[in-house]
Amino acid sequence: MARKRRAAARYANIFISHSSRDRVFVEKVVTELRRHGMACWYAPINIVGAQQWQDEIGRALRRCNWFLIILSRNALRSKWVKRELAYVLDDNRYDGRIVAIVKTPGNYAGLSWTLSAIQQVDFSGKLDGAFGSLFRVWGVTYRAD
Repeated sequence: MARKRRAAARYANIFISHSSRDRVFVEKVVTELRRHGMACWYAPINIVGAQQWQDEIGRALRRCNWFLIILSRNALRSKWVKRELAYVLDDNRYDGRIVAIVKTPGNYAGLSWTLSAIQQVDFSGKLDGAFGSLFRVWGVTYRAD
């Protein structure tokens, strides 16, 4: 079983949905995911100049097989976070493959009334424990450095 979970982690391709105002926090998450061998799609890195960014987001959502949403007060005000979440909630490929990082505790029903049914990892406290919980989703052991 552990071998299967590690293999699944290698094939995980994670779309990171976030507000651009949370960039510093999100970059920490992306750095840790990549340091542990996880593939992820993060707009500021994956969209290069002169590309139609809306089209690139759509292609990434169709290509990725996991969805990681960063919940924050800024996310509540982001129309793109809402659009990305609505897309994955309507795509059966993402059933059981949506994870929410709670950057700041709050009521996120404004993004979707279904968020209470999605696995959430609390990042408002110690990050090492939060990363450990997050990585267990993919069967990966978190190594703090």
